[in-house]
Amino acid sequence: MRSKRNFLQSAFVCVAVFSAATASAEVASDWVDGHYSRTRLIGSGGLVGVELELPAGWKTYWRYPGEAGGVAPSFDWSKSSNLESAEVLYPAPQRMSDAGGETIGYKGSVTFPVRLKAEDPAKPIDVRLGLEYGVCKDICIPAEAELALSLPANSDAETSEPLIAAMARIPATPEARRENDPLIKRVTPELGGDKPRIVIEAQIPGGTDGVDAFVDAPGGFYVPLPKQLAASPDGKVTFEVDLSKDVDVADFKGKPLTATVVSGSGQSQMTFSLE
Repeated sequence: MRSKRNFLQSAFVCVAVFSAATASAEVASDWVDGHYSRTRLIGSGGLVGVELELPAGWKTYWRYPGEAGGVAPSFDWSKSSNLESAEVLYPAPQRMSDAGGETIGYKGSVTFPVRLKAEDPAKPIDVRLGLEYGVCKDICIPAEAELALSLPANSDAETSEPLIAAMARIPATPEARRENDPLIKRVTPELGGDKPRIVIEAQIPGGTDGVDAFVDAPGGFYVPLPKQLAASPDGKVTFEVDLSKDVDVADFKGKPLTATVVSGSGQSQMTFSLE
């Protein structure tokens, strides 16, 4: 009786471990080599991550590359099956300066999380991605990759640790702000007078070391990079976007702009308009 009981207990434990492993299982495509880069897809828990790795000294770009040019990533999901929608999320970027000017993006590696919605949740999603992106050391070079992954139909699956880590780098909206994320207190367009501008005021938990800000607009419109005007020891920081040069403010009217503030402890974003 004891051996039978032990057998059943062991079997139960094995089933439980197998179920837990299955629930949190991550699927991944093969790596695809590109120009001084490589890319792949990883997936679990209704998310896909587009992983991009670069060697030392190379960089790639955010959804808005910045003032000195560059190639923002482009994601084509049209060849996928059982995919109703794919929402690409962009991790907090960094400002990068070189002889050509200032750009916005990533060094080393980056994972873009993607929220997927299946046409039929009971069936797997056959993900097919045509990815275009830019890589740069001294000059920007376009790169591309064709990536494929079958994501099982399992809405109860746990999200894998790499994708949890990638999601933690996504700037939080005001209603989803976490304790260590910057608090964007105000984004104020000041469009009158000779120097139209946007003023961003934020409170940074833990101090303002490493804090930066970015503003982007839909449609790829040029937006000057914010300049830091003031920072205090208690974490208050103010940025200004100067709209008086090389900018037609009318281009932004009626369009949602996004202010992103990043720090050493977190990242936040706020949508606003110039009206």
